[in-house]
Amino acid sequence: MMAVTTLPAFATEPVRQVLPGGQDAAQPQQLARETSPADAPGPQVQESDVERFCSNIADAARDRRYALQAAELKQLQDEVDKRIKALEDKRSEYESWLKRREVFLARAQEGVVKIYADMKPDAAAERLAAVNAELAAAILMKLEPRKAGVILNEMDTKAAATLTGIMASAARRVDPS
Repeated sequence: MMAVTTLPAFATEPVRQVLPGGQDAAQPQQLARETSPADAPGPQVQESDVERFCSNIADAARDRRYALQAAELKQLQDEVDKRIKALEDKRSEYESWLKRREVFLARAQEGVVKIYADMKPDAAAERLAAVNAELAAAILMKLEPRKAGVILNEMDTKAAATLTGIMASAARRVDPS
């Protein structure tokens, strides 16, 4: 028969080397089993009650949240609709005002052109030189070419050149830029 030998306790522990000036070897810790709240007898009832309550009201809370969001969206949509209506009203008001203004300007321009057409060329040239260059060019463009040429002939050379440049650029069909 074989003899059974028993090893001493120090032979079964792992060997730890400790350096001089180093930290002491850590002692093995005893591990204790942690218990979860579900394992505890008292809180388990409360946890399940809370979970049951939350799960019972989750659908109602979600529905209420959706209802509040829908109400807020409806309110915002109503505000947007009011603003759109106000903008449409303003736009129609401005369009009607613009039409009246264009009719007035067309009548005024016809009258002004007729006035300059009936003036003597030297007097018309003097008056047009004092007016805004773009307005003067517009008036000259509406006059008969012969009458406009005579008026330009009576004008100062620089003023006539400026008006001719404006009229030439206005007559272009294609944008030069």
